[in-house]
Amino acid sequence: MSTRQKTVFVSGCFDLLHSGHIAFFQAAAKHGHLMVAVGSDRTIFELKGRPPLTSEEERLYMIRSVESVHEAFISEGRGMLDFEKDLARIHPDVFIVNADGDIPEKRALCASLDVSYRVLAREPHRHFKPRSTTALRNRVEMPYRLDLAGGWLDQPFISKMHAGPVITISLEPFIEFNERSGMASSTRRTAMDLWGPVLPVDDPQKLARILFCCENPPGSKYISGSQDAIGLTHAGLAKSDYSGEYWPCRIESLHDETVIQFVENHIFLKPMGPRAESFDIMQHTHFTTEAVKKLSDASSEVWRSLQEKDPRQLGDAVRRSFEAQISLFPSMCNSQIESVIHPYREEALGWKLSGAGGGGYLVIVSETQPRDTVRLVVRRP
Repeated sequence: MSTRQKTVFVSGCFDLLHSGHIAFFQAAAKHGHLMVAVGSDRTIFELKGRPPLTSEEERLYMIRSVESVHEAFISEGRGMLDFEKDLARIHPDVFIVNADGDIPEKRALCASLDVSYRVLAREPHRHFKPRSTTALRNRVEMPYRLDLAGGWLDQPFISKMHAGPVITISLEPFIEFNERSGMASSTRRTAMDLWGPVLPVDDPQKLARILFCCENPPGSKYISGSQDAIGLTHAGLAKSDYSGEYWPCRIESLHDETVIQFVENHIFLKPMGPRAESFDIMQHTHFTTEAVKKLSDASSEVWRSLQEKDPRQLGDAVRRSFEAQISLFPSMCNSQIESVIHPYREEALGWKLSGAGGGGYLVIVSETQPRDTVRLVVRRP
């Protein structure tokens, strides 16, 4: 008497199929009959802000040719859960993601359908170098920006209440971060419109000024903060001191390799999915000088703890900076975000949200890499 083989379901864009995708399929297929939902061209454009390099028909053809894949199809829906109708229709035994694809919405959907949910670590095949779609694109060298502490101080209406620094980290594009996720993706697009796939070889502050002005032409109703441009153009870590102006009065860079390694060993990202289109950070605000001072003090402490390579001090300061942000902008955090933070409260030293919150990435400070998180790759000078 034979037993039924379990059905396994995975989803993704799979633009530019590479060895990392094949290794993922092989690992997933060990759990049962593998079915692959492929993101449509429209979905990729909406999530990534650019069209795919390979059409959905060609991607589907290649994935169907992979030995470990039993079935593949184009997802019917849109957005991060474009596979929702397909998942309900097929009702597999197991839904599998890798660490950078693990978001609360996927977990909740599987729970509602009584589908087992499993997260696999990214493991390259044998001795191959780890691959990502981003690493194979011509745009790979254009960095992203992570704001670690002090965010909002680059807005004059905040730093006029109390001066203080914003701490940013320039990141290699080791994954392709989603739009509306607080990683300066819109500023990055502007940079690519200006310079193409790589930053020019020039003074970082000069490049940051050009980028900031290009993103905020005369007559702009809303001014994007200059920390985005600074975080992209200044390799390593940067501290930008703001005092009531759009441009900082001082920028200090930190390129020490031991500090960069400390960052890569103690700061991790937990994907949460993009913030909603309707998200409005200004819907609820509560501006006080006391809260801005707490934000400034915590951000200054983050910079000191980085230089001293003190993980506990760093975690505490990052958390206090985040709490100060929430007191100013309560909409940054909600019950869904709290549910993502909760499992890490015991093991993590500190946490915050990327950008203006409402989704994006949970930034976690920890002694060791927490489960289902992604390591940073800091851009060296």
